[in-house]
Amino acid sequence: MRAALRHGVGVLFVTAACLAGPLPANATALPRAVQLAADVSAARPHSEGLIGVLVEPSRLGSAGGMRAIYDFVLSAKKSVDMTMYEFIDPTMVKDLGLDVRRHVKVRVILDTNLERSRNTATYKALKAEGVGVVWADTAFAATHQKTITVDGKESLVMSLNLDDEYGYYTTTRDFGVFDTSPKDVAAITAVFDGDYAHRPIKPSDGTDLVWSPGSQPQMLAVINGARKTLSIENEEMDDAAVTGAIVAAARRGVKVEVTMVADRSYDGAWSSIVAAGGHVHLYADGSSDLYIHAKVTIADAGLKSERIYVGSINFSSASMNYNRELGIITGNATIVKDINAVVSKDFADCSPSTDCTNYR
Repeated sequence: MRAALRHGVGVLFVTAACLAGPLPANATALPRAVQLAADVSAARPHSEGLIGVLVEPSRLGSAGGMRAIYDFVLSAKKSVDMTMYEFIDPTMVKDLGLDVRRHVKVRVILDTNLERSRNTATYKALKAEGVGVVWADTAFAATHQKTITVDGKESLVMSLNLDDEYGYYTTTRDFGVFDTSPKDVAAITAVFDGDYAHRPIKPSDGTDLVWSPGSQPQMLAVINGARKTLSIENEEMDDAAVTGAIVAAARRGVKVEVTMVADRSYDGAWSSIVAAGGHVHLYADGSSDLYIHAKVTIADAGLKSERIYVGSINFSSASMNYNRELGIITGNATIVKDINAVVSKDFADCSPSTDCTNYR
């Protein structure tokens, strides 16, 4: 595991906001970073209730940090609903406890099928804080979703785990999107209620959502819709249909750029993409520079046909067909622009001169 300093998450368009380090355990709610973002971006067009992008790591050092997410949770007046795959963050546990003591209704779902052993300490700590916490329904292969909803009005949909171990927050590329679309938030809340009670529910896609199980057709549609460019960051690449769609895009003349972490189990997929004319840049596993944990697909950035997928869903059969997952698919120009800028830089920065030891 890579050792690094803590706190590297920030909101991409809050670079001018002078945010301090982590909140002390006895802190009260402060104006959250996304509200600052609204001031900064008031003149920038956005649609569909997608109001901001969160990037990890932010390169803002301690001036960014997890403060954006902690403030979001502490801004709650009535409720916090959280679904989390990995949760090892004592600061967040304390903040949720602060919410409980302010008479905010806090509920948390933690993955059990794959991460129960690592989540058990947090489960017990949340119980001690008075948080309503349950183990995820074992009907799913895993509950890999990472979502926080505050007051039933705004959701943060992420690829980010709440994992404060081994420098995760400062060395791991992740994204999140703040979503105030009433249809999206209502759908996320309805699914949370069902999953919390272990009650089967058919998720609504709202305005922008894509859910697993069953997300593969929508994920493929973004790839198949690319006409000029296709940029991808993902942690996994072991689904034949997805690889085939990326190969087909390269063969029809789409400029394909894939940025991932080197893993020999995906060599066959990467070789197929490169043979078709695509480009694959691989950060070394264990790199002190960056670990690509993000799950992003961007088609035709800057064009009228632009589309982006961002969320928790990996390019694996399990992730798309058997896990509980959540992502967003949108043509929102601001979301595409902000995330594409980061993804493009990650691709460009990964070269033989850095620690990208497997470069194609």
